[in-house]
Amino acid sequence: MTTPVCTSASNGMTRSYPYPSFASYVRARQPVLLRTARSLTANPSDAEDLLQTALAKTYVAWERIEDHRALDGYVRRALVNTRTSQWRKRKVDEYVCDELPEPDPTLCGDDPAEQQALHDAMWRAIMKLPARQRAMVVLRYYEDLSEVQTAEVLGVSVGTVKSAVSRALGKLREDPELGLVR
Repeated sequence: MTTPVCTSASNGMTRSYPYPSFASYVRARQPVLLRTARSLTANPSDAEDLLQTALAKTYVAWERIEDHRALDGYVRRALVNTRTSQWRKRKVDEYVCDELPEPDPTLCGDDPAEQQALHDAMWRAIMKLPARQRAMVVLRYYEDLSEVQTAEVLGVSVGTVKSAVSRALGKLREDPELGLVR
Protein backbone atom coordinates (compact mmCIF):
# COMPACT_ATOMS: atom_id res chain seq x y z
CA MET A 1 0.00 0.00 0.00
CA THR A 2 1.25 3.46 -0.87
CA THR A 3 1.15 6.44 1.38
CA PRO A 4 -0.90 9.34 -0.06
CA VAL A 5 1.03 12.55 -0.65
CA CYS A 6 -1.84 14.95 -0.10
CA THR A 7 -3.59 14.33 3.20
CA SER A 8 -6.72 16.28 2.34
CA ALA A 9 -7.30 14.07 -0.72
CA SER A 10 -6.80 10.90 1.31
CA ASN A 11 -9.37 11.95 3.90
CA GLY A 12 -11.98 12.20 1.20
CA MET A 13 -12.47 15.86 2.09
CA THR A 14 -12.82 18.37 -0.68
CA ARG A 15 -11.47 21.84 -0.35
CA SER A 16 -14.13 24.52 -0.48
CA TYR A 17 -12.92 27.74 -2.01
CA PRO A 18 -14.75 31.03 -1.77
CA TYR A 19 -13.89 31.39 -5.48
CA PRO A 20 -14.26 28.16 -7.43
CA SER A 21 -12.22 29.48 -10.34
CA PHE A 22 -9.75 32.19 -11.17
CA ALA A 23 -12.27 33.81 -13.52
CA SER A 24 -14.88 34.07 -10.76
CA TYR A 25 -12.29 35.64 -8.45
CA VAL A 26 -11.34 38.23 -11.08
CA ARG A 27 -14.99 39.06 -11.80
CA ALA A 28 -15.74 39.53 -8.11
CA ARG A 29 -12.63 41.41 -7.03
CA GLN A 30 -11.45 43.37 -10.07
CA PRO A 31 -12.99 46.75 -9.11
CA VAL A 32 -11.37 46.65 -5.66
CA LEU A 33 -8.02 45.55 -7.03
CA LEU A 34 -8.14 48.18 -9.76
CA ARG A 35 -8.59 50.89 -7.10
CA THR A 36 -5.47 49.56 -5.39
CA ALA A 37 -3.56 49.62 -8.68
CA ARG A 38 -4.71 53.19 -9.35
CA SER A 39 -3.34 54.25 -6.00
CA LEU A 40 0.07 52.93 -7.09
CA THR A 41 0.20 54.71 -10.46
CA ALA A 42 -0.64 58.15 -11.73
CA ASN A 43 -2.21 57.02 -14.99
CA PRO A 44 -5.43 54.91 -15.13
CA SER A 45 -4.13 53.04 -18.19
CA ASP A 46 -0.93 52.15 -16.35
CA ALA A 47 -3.05 50.96 -13.42
CA GLU A 48 -4.99 48.60 -15.70
CA ASP A 49 -1.73 47.25 -17.14
CA LEU A 50 -0.31 46.81 -13.65
CA LEU A 51 -3.40 44.91 -12.51
CA GLN A 52 -3.30 42.66 -15.56
CA THR A 53 0.35 41.82 -14.89
CA ALA A 54 -0.36 41.05 -11.23
CA LEU A 55 -3.37 38.91 -12.16
CA ALA A 56 -1.24 36.99 -14.67
CA LYS A 57 1.26 36.25 -11.90
CA THR A 58 -1.60 35.17 -9.65
CA TYR A 59 -3.01 32.89 -12.33
CA VAL A 60 0.33 31.13 -12.68
CA ALA A 61 0.38 30.49 -8.91
CA TRP A 62 -3.37 29.77 -8.57
CA GLU A 63 -2.97 26.05 -7.82
CA ARG A 64 -0.20 26.66 -5.28
CA ILE A 65 -2.19 29.15 -3.20
CA GLU A 66 -3.59 27.08 -0.35
CA ASP A 67 -5.67 29.67 1.47
CA HIS A 68 -7.93 31.34 -1.06
CA ARG A 69 -9.20 33.68 1.64
CA ALA A 70 -5.84 35.45 1.37
CA LEU A 71 -6.02 35.99 -2.38
CA ASP A 72 -6.47 39.75 -2.10
CA GLY A 73 -3.31 40.01 -0.06
CA TYR A 74 -1.45 37.88 -2.59
CA VAL A 75 -2.60 40.04 -5.51
CA ARG A 76 -1.87 43.26 -3.64
CA ARG A 77 1.65 42.04 -2.90
CA ALA A 78 2.03 41.17 -6.61
CA LEU A 79 0.81 44.68 -7.49
CA VAL A 80 3.33 46.35 -5.21
CA ASN A 81 6.21 44.12 -6.29
CA THR A 82 5.40 44.57 -9.98
CA ARG A 83 5.14 48.34 -9.60
CA THR A 84 8.44 48.43 -7.73
CA SER A 85 10.11 46.42 -10.49
CA GLN A 86 8.67 48.75 -13.14
CA TRP A 87 9.90 51.77 -11.22
CA ARG A 88 13.39 50.33 -10.92
CA LYS A 89 13.55 49.46 -14.62
CA ARG A 90 12.32 52.82 -15.87
CA LYS A 91 14.51 54.58 -18.35
CA VAL A 92 15.95 57.87 -17.19
CA ASP A 93 16.68 60.34 -19.96
CA GLU A 94 18.48 62.85 -17.78
CA TYR A 95 22.23 63.16 -17.89
CA VAL A 96 24.62 65.24 -15.83
CA CYS A 97 26.41 67.94 -17.80
CA ASP A 98 28.45 71.03 -17.12
CA GLU A 99 26.13 73.46 -18.89
CA LEU A 100 22.37 73.55 -18.86
CA PRO A 101 20.97 72.54 -22.25
CA GLU A 102 18.32 75.23 -22.22
CA PRO A 103 17.80 77.26 -25.37
CA ASP A 104 19.16 80.76 -25.56
CA PRO A 105 16.16 83.10 -25.16
CA THR A 106 17.56 85.51 -27.76
CA LEU A 107 17.64 82.73 -30.38
CA CYS A 108 14.15 81.38 -29.63
CA GLY A 109 12.34 84.59 -30.25
CA ASP A 110 10.13 86.63 -28.01
CA ASP A 111 8.30 85.65 -24.93
CA PRO A 112 4.91 83.91 -25.24
CA ALA A 113 2.96 87.12 -24.58
CA GLU A 114 4.61 88.84 -27.54
CA GLN A 115 4.05 85.78 -29.74
CA GLN A 116 0.36 85.82 -28.84
CA ALA A 117 0.16 89.54 -29.56
CA LEU A 118 1.73 88.93 -32.99
CA HIS A 119 -0.70 86.09 -33.64
CA ASP A 120 -3.66 88.32 -32.76
CA ALA A 121 -2.35 91.17 -34.91
CA MET A 122 -1.92 88.79 -37.85
CA TRP A 123 -5.50 87.55 -37.57
CA ARG A 124 -6.85 91.11 -37.31
CA ALA A 125 -4.93 91.98 -40.48
CA ILE A 126 -6.21 88.88 -42.27
CA MET A 127 -9.78 89.72 -41.26
CA LYS A 128 -9.40 93.11 -43.02
CA LEU A 129 -8.82 91.33 -46.35
CA PRO A 130 -11.72 90.76 -48.75
CA ALA A 131 -13.41 87.38 -48.20
CA ARG A 132 -11.98 85.76 -51.34
CA GLN A 133 -8.39 86.83 -50.61
CA ARG A 134 -8.78 85.87 -46.96
CA ALA A 135 -9.97 82.38 -47.95
CA MET A 136 -7.02 81.92 -50.29
CA VAL A 137 -4.45 83.08 -47.73
CA VAL A 138 -5.91 80.83 -45.03
CA LEU A 139 -5.99 77.81 -47.34
CA ARG A 140 -2.48 78.44 -48.68
CA TYR A 141 -0.64 79.34 -45.48
CA TYR A 142 -2.69 78.13 -42.51
CA GLU A 143 -4.06 74.95 -44.05
CA ASP A 144 -0.82 74.43 -46.02
CA LEU A 145 -2.55 73.59 -49.30
CA SER A 146 -0.75 73.93 -52.61
CA GLU A 147 -1.88 76.47 -55.21
CA VAL A 148 -3.53 73.68 -57.20
CA GLN A 149 -5.36 72.33 -54.15
CA THR A 150 -6.50 75.82 -53.16
CA ALA A 151 -7.80 76.41 -56.70
CA GLU A 152 -9.70 73.11 -56.58
CA VAL A 153 -11.27 73.88 -53.21
CA LEU A 154 -12.41 77.34 -54.29
CA GLY A 155 -13.30 76.36 -57.86
CA VAL A 156 -11.01 78.93 -59.51
CA SER A 157 -7.95 78.73 -61.72
CA VAL A 158 -4.40 78.42 -60.37
CA GLY A 159 -3.55 81.82 -61.86
CA THR A 160 -6.40 83.42 -59.92
CA VAL A 161 -5.05 81.92 -56.70
CA LYS A 162 -1.54 83.20 -57.44
CA SER A 163 -2.63 86.74 -58.23
CA ALA A 164 -5.10 87.00 -55.35
CA VAL A 165 -2.58 85.65 -52.81
CA SER A 166 0.04 88.06 -54.16
CA ARG A 167 -2.30 91.03 -53.71
CA ALA A 168 -3.31 89.81 -50.22
CA LEU A 169 0.31 89.47 -49.11
CA GLY A 170 0.97 92.98 -50.42
CA LYS A 171 -1.88 94.33 -48.28
CA LEU A 172 -0.59 92.42 -45.25
CA ARG A 173 2.90 93.89 -45.75
CA GLU A 174 1.38 97.38 -45.73
CA ASP A 175 -0.72 96.82 -42.59
CA PRO A 176 0.47 99.27 -39.91
CA GLU A 177 -0.05 96.78 -37.05
CA LEU A 178 2.23 94.26 -38.68
CA GLY A 179 4.79 96.90 -39.65
CA LEU A 180 5.94 97.12 -36.05
CA VAL A 181 6.92 93.45 -36.06
CA ARG A 182 9.37 93.67 -38.95
